[in-house]
Amino acid sequence: MQQDRFEADYLLETPIDVTRAADIISGEQSSGTFVAIPGETPELKERSAARVVALDVTERDVPGPSLASQDGPVPGQRVTRARLTLSWPLATIGPSLPNLMATVAGNLFELKCVSGLKILDIRLPDVFATAYPGPRFGIEGTRRLAGVASRPLIGTIIKPSVGLDAQATAALVSQLCEAGIDFIKDDELQSDGPACPFDARVAAVMAVIERHADRTGHKPMFAFNLTGDLDQMRRRHDTLLAHGATCLMVSLNSVGLVGMIELGRFSQLPIHAHRNGWGYLSRHPLLGWSYVAWQKLWRLAGADHMHVNGLSNKFSETDESVIASAKTCLTPLFPDKPCTVMPVFSSGQTARQAHGTFAALGSTDLIMTAGGGVMAHPDGVAAGVRSLREAWAAAVDGIPLADHARTHPELGRALEVAA
Repeated sequence: MQQDRFEADYLLETPIDVTRAADIISGEQSSGTFVAIPGETPELKERSAARVVALDVTERDVPGPSLASQDGPVPGQRVTRARLTLSWPLATIGPSLPNLMATVAGNLFELKCVSGLKILDIRLPDVFATAYPGPRFGIEGTRRLAGVASRPLIGTIIKPSVGLDAQATAALVSQLCEAGIDFIKDDELQSDGPACPFDARVAAVMAVIERHADRTGHKPMFAFNLTGDLDQMRRRHDTLLAHGATCLMVSLNSVGLVGMIELGRFSQLPIHAHRNGWGYLSRHPLLGWSYVAWQKLWRLAGADHMHVNGLSNKFSETDESVIASAKTCLTPLFPDKPCTVMPVFSSGQTARQAHGTFAALGSTDLIMTAGGGVMAHPDGVAAGVRSLREAWAAAVDGIPLADHARTHPELGRALEVAA
């Protein structure tokens, strides 16, 4: 890829000639006209128009279409599917993530000739690495602040999601600190409501964490959900700094790309990026985004941790997709600015997922957040934390889970309830 251009790959489905469809898409996402107009010279088109770099047909004459059009379905209509790569000159937008999104994911989804379209990947020139902060903490900074050198961070989520006031939340955090937890996070539904105000929750929780750290030397990382408008996030961020917090959480789809960019610029804490709402961007196999493409924007904007779901999860995503998402978080974006971030595994995770996760990912650079896997252990929260650590130790050492459980009772009991 040339440094003066940027590219995007798509899965395209169309009921018309696929070459014609590719030309329509490239026109819509550059000059935006279907007829010649004054001033649209060949020289202008050559300088600024999108280019079709590659068009590889994967399926021909298959039943369709996948998505409806205002013209309605045509009985017996057939479609073609292809991988399409488009390229644009950087000079049309500059190194701007919001305008990049408008270009690669704009009106093209609405074209009549498009009965299916999914963004598979994007490739950006190095100037984007200069324009945006990227993760300020990433894997190394997160490990340093959490005091965990090499193994996965074992974490959990405050549950019930809502309903606990600040003092009840702090009491639960006290139990988790005593249990040896590494990482705790607000649920994405817990924000700044009257039942549990943000400032009161931060003060109560951090008082517990600081007392625990003074006594033990270990300061668990708590990701407080500061999702809100820009002024609210700035104020809440400063509240976290004042109380000695070591992490914040934000709901990416709620604050939007510009909100995340601004948060990334002023945050002095690791940013735990939650992807709630991801399904409406991705669940249809022929519409929206792949995680590989989508997560690049948020990493550049400043995310330090990114959710990737988990193996054997409660949602619709396959294990293969989860691992691909985690691997892409650990894949550098640029030679001189890797922007790698910690993948966060969640959604029904227990001691049973450790071996499969490690075997597929080949890394311990991750956060595993387990709700029931920690809180519902029959011998208590501390046993739940130990069971997950034991499972990961066995996975890394290549010891079968059942064998390790025979000499580690907390793991054995966890496997009984997680069967």
